[in-house]
Amino acid sequence: MALNIRSRKVNELAGELAAKRHVTKTEAVRIALENELRRSEDKVPLREKIKHLQERVAAYPDTGLEADKAFFDELSGEY
Repeated sequence: MALNIRSRKVNELAGELAAKRHVTKTEAVRIALENELRRSEDKVPLREKIKHLQERVAAYPDTGLEADKAFFDELSGEY
């Protein structure tokens, strides 16, 4: 089955990718579509991506120190 691209911009983008990859426009469109499908399938919600970081932070004991302006000034070297 044929695919007829009538959009000038899409045609230009296909040509640009084809030139960079040294392939035909048809191959460039195939590459782009496969990559986009793979990207959408592999998409992991941000909540899941940072879950391990949240767990690491939560594992640190509470110091009881108050993080006020003086605390941050001391961290940045401003007194």
